[in-house]
Amino acid sequence: MKKDIHPEDYRMVVFKDMTNDYSFLGKSCADTKETMKWEDGNEYPLVKLDISHKSHPFFTGVVQFVDTAGRIDKFNNRYGKRKK
Repeated sequence: MKKDIHPEDYRMVVFKDMTNDYSFLGKSCADTKETMKWEDGNEYPLVKLDISHKSHPFFTGVVQFVDTAGRIDKFNNRYGKRKK
């Protein structure tokens, strides 16, 4: 790694996918106030993720059904009256 290109707070953090509780250890300078005890017994800052490679449909091969018709109806009901 080149010197003097990363911020001073570049450190090891635990990333946790909140959809399936999958966690992995990596380096980041993300600001966080929570910590988590890792498998090695050390405590690291915790960064919560909405999605990771363990839950993303591209990597898992599981396609989730999205109710687009319901979303369109909600949009039209909410904003359809504003037509000029």
